[in-house]
Amino acid sequence: MVSIPIRNIWWLMLYASDLGRSTDPAQLAAEGLPEEIPDLVAEILARSVEQRQRRQLSTAFRQREAVLTRVRGRIDHLTTSRRQLLAKGQVACRFEELTIDSPRNRFVRAALETVARLVRQPALSHRCRSLAHGLRLQGVVGEPPTRKQISNERFSRHDAIDQQMLAAARLAMDLALPTEEAGPNSLLDPQRCVHWLRRLYEKAIGGFFRLHLNQAEWVVSTGRPLSWPLAGATTGIAQVFPSMRTDIVIDRRDRPQRLVIDTKFTGVFSRGWYREQSLRAGTIYQLYAYLRSQEGRDDPAAPWADSAAGLLLHPAIDTEVDESVSIQGHRLRFATVDLTASHAVLRARLLQFASQE
Repeated sequence: MVSIPIRNIWWLMLYASDLGRSTDPAQLAAEGLPEEIPDLVAEILARSVEQRQRRQLSTAFRQREAVLTRVRGRIDHLTTSRRQLLAKGQVACRFEELTIDSPRNRFVRAALETVARLVRQPALSHRCRSLAHGLRLQGVVGEPPTRKQISNERFSRHDAIDQQMLAAARLAMDLALPTEEAGPNSLLDPQRCVHWLRRLYEKAIGGFFRLHLNQAEWVVSTGRPLSWPLAGATTGIAQVFPSMRTDIVIDRRDRPQRLVIDTKFTGVFSRGWYREQSLRAGTIYQLYAYLRSQEGRDDPAAPWADSAAGLLLHPAIDTEVDESVSIQGHRLRFATVDLTASHAVLRARLLQFASQE
């Protein structure tokens, strides 16, 4: 049974997360053991919580029902009448109350408690537990929300500082998920969650290039829609014609170089008609369409699109494939990245793809 080390699953999760966008690339420059990624996330989370506490944690409104001696909010006439509260000088009310015990803060408290059990450094683990206990003492005592519930959180200008804290909290909660056995060396069987890994792999590759490529020299776009050079279209074609959307597009600012990357969470080869293995024809057609359809478009952001290169990037286990060919002025490359390799090897290989060396 082929498995991907949890260490590399965590690296992919870090690059795919919102936290990866704000992390210092220098912090990811050294290869580490599996425990070091929870330590990194815990440090960022703890620092964010401490900074937020110095400026006061954000508050939120919550609905409350209570029997009061004065009217507050709306009167619950049914309860007031049924319990004959007016005769006692009381009234049942429904009102909104400003509280620190918000879903956001409860989620952060739960993340601190979770990541404290994952980190390797005793001092950092104690720091996270102390921060979680401090939140409880301040009144953050409710049950933590689910990931689906916390995904509805919206940020305004006055609480934008919470974004990194919540991104770190999300990743801290996720780090506890992809294990099948207790202990630091657990492995994840990709056959049990292929769809999740496919989406994770696609987002992580885009996040990696966005984080590691210097923005002064490179422009990294993910999920960019491409338009077809359509002509002579019938009335209803717009409703039925498929759209195009690339996974990753990387442009150099200082010289004519564009790379279109399409990530595929499949084997790079399949069985051919007359041979044991062959590059997958469908993926080649797709990448070819991405490149050829953009020729002659006079793209001001990348006038060199006519000579853009394409890369089909597949994951692999203990193997390496790197083949290329030029077709009508476009260089097409078919390569793999070994998901069992160390982080240093993965980083060097991905950066080498961007440089097209």
